[in-house]
Formats: sequence, structure tokens, C-alpha cells
Amino acid sequence: MNRISEGEIIKQCIEYFKQNPVWKRVFEGFREKYSSYGRFAGKVVLNNLSPQEIDELEGFFGKSFHGQKNVTVSAERFGRALEESRFKEVTPEALLEQYFGELMIGKQEQKALRNRKKQQIIREFIKDFDGTCAAEHVELILETVRDSERCSLEEWEKMLRLAARIYNQLPYRRNDNMYLAAFAAELTGNPHAFDRGTSGGTLFYKVIQADLEMRGVSVESSDIFPAYRRKKSCLETGIMLDDISNYAMVYNVRAINKDGSPHKGMEGFEAEHNIVQVPLAVITGWKKIQCRQDRIYIVENPSVFAMLCAKDGGSAERSYMCMNGQPRLAGLMALDLMAEAGNTAYYAGDMDPEGLLIAQKLGKYYKGELNYWHMEVSDYEKCMSHEKISPKRMKILENITDERLRPAARAIGECKMAGYQEMIDYEI
Repeated sequence: MNRISEGEIIKQCIEYFKQNPVWKRVFEGFREKYSSYGRFAGKVVLNNLSPQEIDELEGFFGKSFHGQKNVTVSAERFGRALEESRFKEVTPEALLEQYFGELMIGKQEQKALRNRKKQQIIREFIKDFDGTCAAEHVELILETVRDSERCSLEEWEKMLRLAARIYNQLPYRRNDNMYLAAFAAELTGNPHAFDRGTSGGTLFYKVIQADLEMRGVSVESSDIFPAYRRKKSCLETGIMLDDISNYAMVYNVRAINKDGSPHKGMEGFEAEHNIVQVPLAVITGWKKIQCRQDRIYIVENPSVFAMLCAKDGGSAERSYMCMNGQPRLAGLMALDLMAEAGNTAYYAGDMDPEGLLIAQKLGKYYKGELNYWHMEVSDYEKCMSHEKISPKRMKILENITDERLRPAARAIGECKMAGYQEMIDYEI
């Protein structure tokens, strides 16, 4: 009589245990225990067993579980039963490995194995990126993908290499600026790979923040205008977000390029006494903005801005800028360049809770001298409308702490009516 081979015995053993789903529950429990203990040990509790599952367990263990809904199977009991069966040549460890098609190793061994593979990945990474900025700052790149270690090592390596490519190719390294979509397409072939809310976008922003921290670059306005932290941070590395709608509206100003030469386009607009909307991409190439009489008059409303520019009539006595509501990044950058040139700012906005809050934020943000222009109680009385301010909006006034704006805030709090700057006669 031919002796059955070891391989055939294991095959028959697996076929037997796969006939009834109760064994999958048993083996999954022992696989989890093996991961914890590093060996076949522990107990598996089976709850809510069906009559058919009870019969199967009784047949294998040779023990009655009559009337029981829950059964506890210990590693010791299972090992004895397996040894007393026709599959006695099969060890519990071999059974688990063949059943699940994977090696049984404990958590400590899994961790050690992963670390060995990970170190090999890092060595190959350093070799492949030798001579680049990423290789010079390996720990920085590793930190950006630290939270991704729970994924597979294959996926982790992909993210590690992508982080290095992002870091190496940031446009500021070559004194350039790029739109985020173009940068993403260049690196991955997908213009949306680094969009906000995607895993790639999260990784991209982590690399940006790590680079800024390494260079000691601080985005100072983040506390005043937190919504623009991401845009400003990206711009510091040469990446532009939402540039099409991001512009500054100015009149009668001169711009000086980073190389010290005058911006000829702005010279032309100044000579023609025309209003110009300057995109963020253009502003990033400037060193400073010079204004008439070293003063810049800033208004919130576009119609007021247009009126003031028209009143100027080509006299070129004043420089104006329009914020058009909440400041855009381009507007904030223009303010930085105006402060750099030593200009004094005069800001006028709507006389309502939101208008005062914008004024206060700009007062804190501007790095030079900023005065509030036509934002006194008398101005509020002139521009007060019949529009009642809601209680929710009124609560914004609690945040007005600038003493120069407090009188107007108190007046608005008493009258509870919005005031609009279109109704104020701004003198020239």
C-alpha cells in the first residue's frame, strides 16, 4: 500500500477544514493570537453557534457541546484533537500557514521584518537620489511620510519617492513660479494629483511645510488671515494657487522688479492714468511698489475705487488700491511691497461689523504705518443705511479691539444699521 505524501496529507487536511465555515472562525482567532504571542497559543471564543456548527465541533473534538451557544477552543485542545485525527502529521502552525496561504509570524517578528525591508528601501532611495536636495535632507523627507507607515511598504516607498521628487523640483529652487496643476502634471502626469483633499495633496503640503521650516521661513500673516496660510506657504516655494482670480487692483503706482529695474507695464499704466488688475504671477516678480507722495489710499469697494480714480483726472497726485472685500493673497503681497517701499497706508471700508473687522485685520497686518480713513462716527452717520444688522453679525463687533475703531463700533452697536462707503464723499 502506497504511503500518502506529506503534501497530500496537508492538502486533504485543508480540504476537510474548508468544508465547514466554523473552522474559518476558529483559525482566524488563532491567527490573531499567533500574531500577539508569536506561537500557536491562547483561546478562541466562538459565540452564537448554529446547530450545524456545534455538530462539526463535536465530531472533531469528540466532545459534547449539547445545548451550548458559545464554545471556547484552546490551542492545547485543538492541538490534541489534531494529533488524534488522521492528520496527525500536520502541525497547527503548518495548518494555519496552508489555510491562509501566508507565513505565521508574531508582531515583534513582523515589526523586525518590516524594519529590515524599510531600511533596505531607504538605502536604495539614498542611492537613487544621490546628489539631490532630498538625499541631503533624508530625515526631513522621511518625516513627511511618517504617518503613512501603516500602509504597505510598497505604497510607502512610492510616497517616499514622490515626496523626494516634490522636494527636489519645487520651482523656487530655479527662481521660477508654477501653477499647482502644471507642477502636478509635470511630476505625475495628473494635474489634479496634488489637489486639496487628496492623499497626494496632503503629502504635497507636508513637503511644503517641511521645506519652509527647514529654511526658517515664517508665514507671518497666518494668524491674521488664516485662510491664506496655504496659499502663502505654497507661494514661498514657487507654487501658485488660484492665480486667475487672484489679483490686486491698483492705480497710479510704480513697481520695481526684483532685479531693480522698473516694471515697464506698470509705467505705461501710470502714464495713461489707467486702473490695472495685476495678477499674482506678476506681483511675485516685484521687489517693491512705490506710491505717489509715499502714500497709498485703499478702499474696500470697487465702485468707490473707480470714482476716486476718475476724480483724480490724471493729476497723478494720489495712488489708490481696491481690496474688493476680503483681501486676496495678491492684495496682501502688494501691501507687503508697499510697506517695503516705506509708504503710509490709508484704509477706508464699509461701516458695518464685517467692514470694521477687515480694517482691523489690515491694520495689524500692514508692516508700515496704516491709518483709518473716513471711518469715524461722523462718517458712519453720513453713510448709515436702513439695513438692519442681524444679531449674529452684531456679535462680530465684540472682536473690534483697535481703539481707533471702537467709537465707530459703539455707534454701530447702538444703531444696529449698516453703513456703506459709497455714500461717503471722499475728498481729493
